[in-house]
Formats: sequence, structure tokens, C-alpha cells
Amino acid sequence: MPDPGGLIGLVLAGSAARVGVEPFFMELIAGMEQELAPHGVNVLLLVVPDLDTELATYRRWAGDHTVRAVVVVNLVHDDVRPARLAEIGLPAVLAGRCDAPSFARVVTDDAGAMTAAVRMLSALGHRVIGRVSGPADLVHTAERTAAMHAAAASCDVRVHIVEGDYSAEAGILGIQELLGADPAPTAVVFDNDVMAVAALRSGVRVPSQVSMLVYDDSPLCELAVPPLSALSIDVHEHGVTLARAVLDTLDGAAPAEHPGPPIRVLERASTGPAPA
Repeated sequence: MPDPGGLIGLVLAGSAARVGVEPFFMELIAGMEQELAPHGVNVLLLVVPDLDTELATYRRWAGDHTVRAVVVVNLVHDDVRPARLAEIGLPAVLAGRCDAPSFARVVTDDAGAMTAAVRMLSALGHRVIGRVSGPADLVHTAERTAAMHAAAASCDVRVHIVEGDYSAEAGILGIQELLGADPAPTAVVFDNDVMAVAALRSGVRVPSQVSMLVYDDSPLCELAVPPLSALSIDVHEHGVTLARAVLDTLDGAAPAEHPGPPIRVLERASTGPAPA
């Protein structure tokens, strides 16, 4: 194992207010801390407004040795961050699929989860399924979208996708746009819990008017009325897996792709048969 002590950096680009209400990253960091703390290593979280500031942060950290490594999240297509990190010599672990063989990666089965979601909703009689997605440039959003279209074709289901940004406002606008379509979906998948809970509180009748299914389970899903069905990943365990990959990296292990925790469908009261 690596020498004890030091910090692991995690930079989140975007609105600090939005990150503050997103349970996912707090659970992820808790899992990382659980695995890292016994080695005297802690997570340094920084929220920045944009990509340029994130890249500047990496350069500063590499120059003054603030952190021993970083975990890179929210990978996008043609992501420039892995190449920049390689240039400045800052060790990293990537949370997601990426063509960057010089870094370890932890990859979850987003496509398989979305396929399971469409099949479950189709079995309940839903013939038109909507989705409020995350930002389209994210790799995992694209993987979910491709899988949703493929599963819909095999199940003879129509899909209608609107793009959101994980915020409460995006959830409300997304459900309004979807239910205003012709034909309107009888089931909607949300790419995060915050958007789904906001949509639930907008006055839509669930599940008598529309069924709701959320990507990433959280206490918000369990406490919602009605409780929200979810595509559940053990986010805490995901953080543990990332931390183990970081420790392996610091110990000189060759870069490898590690599977993230399995994703399963949790059926709660927000999903039911399609209305007649």
C-alpha cells in the first residue's frame, strides 16, 4: 500500500448551490473516506464554476503538491482532462468510461440499467416512455440514451427525451414538456433524484397519471410521497471502489478498468400499470 497521509482531490464544475443539494456526491465522498481514512488519506472537495477553472486547479495542485491524486467525475465526449492530467503528471482515477489507457477507471453499467428500466415499464403496459436526462455531453448520459432507444425498439415502445441539468427547475420544466407532448408518456425516467422529486411536487398524479422511475436511489426517493421507484446503485460502495483504485494507483499498479457496483431496479409506489 502507498505511504500514509495526504489528500485526494475531487473537483466538481458547476453551480455550488446545485451541488449542495445533490446527495450523490456526498454519499460518494463518504465511501471514499471510509476506505482512505485508515491510510491517513482524505478527500479535498472543490466546487468550481467551469472547466477552465478546474484545469487551472489541477495545474496548481500538481505544482505545489497539494494532492497526491485526483478522481475525475462527469466525463464528457472528447474530454480534455485526462490528457491534461497526463501532461502535468498528476495521478488520477476516472469515474466512468473513457479512452484513456494511462489511467485507472471505475465503470458502472449505465446501459444495462436503462435497458432493465425500459423492460420493466414495458411489462407494466407503458407504450410511451419519457425521460428527463442529464446534460447530453456527459458520457454516461449518452450511454443511457443509446440503451433506452435500443430497448424501446425491442419492446415496441416509443421514447421522448428532454435534456435537463440535474436541477429542480429542470425536473419541473421537463415533466411539463413531456406531459404536453402528443402522445404524452405514461411513464417518465429521471436521471437524478432532485429532478424527480421536484417534478413530483409540481402537481402531477403519480402513478395514476404517470409512473416515475429515478436513476440513482437516495433518501429523497424513499421519503417522497409516494416513494419513488429507482435504478439503485450503492453510491457508498462506488466511492469505496474509487478509493481502492486510487490506493492501487498510488502503489504503482498498472491502470485497469474496475467494475462499479451493480445497478438494480427498486420498485416502489411511484410505478404502476399504464393508465387505460
